[in-house]
Amino acid sequence: MFARFVSMRLKSGNLAEFNRILEKEVIPLLQRQKGFREEIVLTNAGGAETVGISIWEQKENAESYNRDKFPEVQQLLAKVLDGNPQVKTYEVSHSTVHKIAAHVTA
Repeated sequence: MFARFVSMRLKSGNLAEFNRILEKEVIPLLQRQKGFREEIVLTNAGGAETVGISIWEQKENAESYNRDKFPEVQQLLAKVLDGNPQVKTYEVSHSTVHKIAAHVTA
């Protein structure tokens, strides 16, 4: 399993619109992507910072999404974001969401 960690700053007062775009446009787009498993979105109490964590079956699935569809997602969110999203990628070593226990090398 593979994870994309996307951190974003929201323009002031745009949390409701961010959530609407996420629910109506971004999540359905993600669900149509090969290898997509889960999306978790975290928002701080003030609504200024948010993190999206997407879980993918394989690294190649996440890379394909990043290359082919993430620019579209950035355009959808551009009006509510303050700056560009920052993306980091990780191998999933453990998850209680899907009871994943990936191989960990010592």
